[in-house]
Amino acid sequence: MPARTSRSSAHIKLKWAAWLQLVQGVLMEGLPFLGLFVLLALDVDAGMLSRGFSFIVPFFDDHLYLMMAISGVFAALRVVGAVGVLRNRMWGYSLSVINCSVTIALMIFMLPAGILDGLLSGTALVLLLMARHASAPILEQR
Repeated sequence: MPARTSRSSAHIKLKWAAWLQLVQGVLMEGLPFLGLFVLLALDVDAGMLSRGFSFIVPFFDDHLYLMMAISGVFAALRVVGAVGVLRNRMWGYSLSVINCSVTIALMIFMLPAGILDGLLSGTALVLLLMARHASAPILEQR
């Protein structure tokens, strides 16, 4: 019976991690990408945007449209990885671990928005790793 409990616990952790990744991909990364098309259609000056929204790195402020375009790439990768996890596919798990790791490494440059990115990706990463390796010992007992 304990094996079944740990298996169902792993499934719950994987589902939570996948849903966190979906929320992050759609809302935090997908919406800015879609907003790019709206801003371009309305011919909004990117310089005007940088006055109301800023990152800790000035380069990002000066290139908000490029940041929004790159956000679409991250959104697509994150959503595809999350769908793979929900379908119990190892490639989805691996892609999601990579996505979370990259986000955690980059979040410092994306402050203040990086704080929420880090919380979502960090939580998802912990859940992914716990689901996969929860009962595995680091070293074998002698």
